[in-house]
Amino acid sequence: MNRLVKILAVSAVALSATTGAFAQTQWQKDHPRRAEVNHRLANQNKRIHNEVKEGEITKGQAKALHKEDRQIRQEERDMAAQNGGHITKQEQRTLNQQENKVSRQIGN
Repeated sequence: MNRLVKILAVSAVALSATTGAFAQTQWQKDHPRRAEVNHRLANQNKRIHNEVKEGEITKGQAKALHKEDRQIRQEERDMAAQNGGHITKQEQRTLNQQENKVSRQIGN
């Protein structure tokens, strides 16, 4: 019986920690600076697909551009993980500069 109580107690603590982390993750994901960066990445993804469809860039070029965008998205996630779920204004500027570089390659 004592063992069962301990297992239930540990399970309850783990469940409450998971639930709290989920609620915090949801808020963090919707942080305005993160949302802006991620919206730009989604827009660039659409532009890349459109350029391939129109024959403006090759599938190989699109693959390279998608890879750069994935690296930017991962960097954004890493920055947010280090800053309590948000990115600083300077980090946003840095990510935007990287996105600008990719954006200039789309359709050229």
